[in-house]
Amino acid sequence: MIIEALKKNNIFSSLKNDELQKIAKLFEKLNFKNNEYIFTEGDPSEWFYITAQGKIKIVKHTIMGKDIILEIMSAGDMFGGIAVLDNKPYPASAQAMEPATVIRISRKNLLRILDEYQILKLEIVKYFSDRLRDAHEMLKNIATERVEKRIALLLLKLSEKIGIETGAYKKLDFSLTRQEIAEMVGTTVETCIRTISKFQKEGMVKSSGNRILIKIDSLKKFLES
Repeated sequence: MIIEALKKNNIFSSLKNDELQKIAKLFEKLNFKNNEYIFTEGDPSEWFYITAQGKIKIVKHTIMGKDIILEIMSAGDMFGGIAVLDNKPYPASAQAMEPATVIRISRKNLLRILDEYQILKLEIVKYFSDRLRDAHEMLKNIATERVEKRIALLLLKLSEKIGIETGAYKKLDFSLTRQEIAEMVGTTVETCIRTISKFQKEGMVKSSGNRILIKIDSLKKFLES
């Protein structure tokens, strides 16, 4: 499982098979239950993590007692990286959204392999540049777009990243509550419920059990309108 997770990762997938076999020995595998924390905001950043199975949400706790979901991690995604490289406490918490498996490597061993494989340093710069660009785009959307478009943009982004093709729709194959959607786009649960209901009536999304299915073309047309 460790090798498979490394191959799915944007940074470590640049290594050859024999190199992956070598560094895999420095990682360990951990399992987490639904809602269990991998680490919490303010913890010492001793470990660099990669998701192997399941979904992990990165959560920021506000002084008002609310949680803001910053990102959802799926197989191959890494988290905790900036804090580990800066040697500063984790700036947010990581929590399993379902039973999940992660792999992790200590800061000491991570820095060791970065020195040994120079290509990884370039891949890390590329990765965090993309993350910074995404963060700027998200902040711009929250500041300038109305709530309906923010929710549509989020659903499209999630469908592109982790959606599963099911005919004319893409299914988000994990449980995503209206509360969690509201936290990610900076709105109230009530507004999120009304918006999703509107999307359902117009055929842009539908629900199956506790899964959301997204009609990509319809949602894109809505964003262009």
